Amino acid sequence: MTERKAYIGARIFDGTDEHFGAALVIEKNKILKIVPEEDVGPDCEVTLLHKGLICPGFVDIQVNGGGGYLLNEAPSLQILEKICDTHAKLGTTSLFPTLISDVPAVTKAAQNCAIEAFENDMPSFIGLHLEGPHLASSRSGAHDKSVIKPMDNSDYLNLETLAQKIPKVLITVAPEAVSIEYIEQLTAAGVIVSLGHSDCSFAQAQELANAGATGVTHLFNAMSQFGSREPGLVGAALELGHFSAGIIADGFHVNEAAIRVALRAKKSPGSIFLISDSMATTGTSLESFELNGRTIFRKNGRLTLANGTLAGADLDLASAVRFMVNKVGIPHIDALKMATILPSKFIGMEKELGVLKPGARADFLWLDNDLNVQRVWRSGEFLA
Repeated sequence: MTERKAYIGARIFDGTDEHFGAALVIEKNKILKIVPEEDVGPDCEVTLLHKGLICPGFVDIQVNGGGGYLLNEAPSLQILEKICDTHAKLGTTSLFPTLISDVPAVTKAAQNCAIEAFENDMPSFIGLHLEGPHLASSRSGAHDKSVIKPMDNSDYLNLETLAQKIPKVLITVAPEAVSIEYIEQLTAAGVIVSLGHSDCSFAQAQELANAGATGVTHLFNAMSQFGSREPGLVGAALELGHFSAGIIADGFHVNEAAIRVALRAKKSPGSIFLISDSMATTGTSLESFELNGRTIFRKNGRLTLANGTLAGADLDLASAVRFMVNKVGIPHIDALKMATILPSKFIGMEKELGVLKPGARADFLWLDNDLNVQRVWRSGEFLA
């Protein structure tokens, strides 16, 4: 059987541009090229797709769980694989499993699990996101306040070591809970630093940006808001071109008008991209689950603690893309960029993920005209 395969009959979005009357050609697990359909060679096995759109597999850097499991629940290679496979079948072919603030033993277990996943070349796994515990208690959200703590030297050394063992480490921290010196040292070690769960001022956020922080976690949620006299972390995320920010587009975390304003206000070269902040419910019919000994309830698309606090999102990236088009009102190409090339740029993997360019990983989707996922390929292999 030929190792070259061509996919024709659908429009192709390569991460930046849309192609018509073209073929996506892959070889083994890599993108080879996009060519006019008539230039597909006889050495290719051809698959005809009836209309719709071929696009890169989605990239999600904040995935707390899926398939009935949370990473916090009991970090293991099996649970990590279940989370990755659940999201892959929904269109997210690359992700950062995300650990919500927890006790040191669970945090260490999650880190060891991530190292094992990398060593075993687990499909879809591209890094680990540690959201906390170095946050501001005043903006803890659904995080357990009893485990929130400032970063100390042992925490720093542990993160520095982790960054040497897996390809990508992303941390969410609050400026109130971590020193500028630690941020400088961590970013020099290759750790991606994002600010969140913080009541910091604009000036504090700017100091950490100057020290190497490049991200803001779930824009608008669990952070100091924009004001005329104090722009807060929201203002820093939009005004500082050095920052990129993830956003949860589900209609509950951020009003669609606020998303439109943010998109217009964001200063380049940074961007706003989509995250799911998904929990155990994704891909299941679960009505509730546990986090740090507390019950989280699922109702009408919302996940909340008993007191009504939002606790993650009942969301996948394909649904977020459709929300951006149908509710926020942006063009489908811009929405797709927010789930593909923009998050991959943020983590420095835009030549490998979130694009259909020569040499990139052959992760791609076939969407119908309403942007519903019809088929998924991961590393060139048909998945769902």
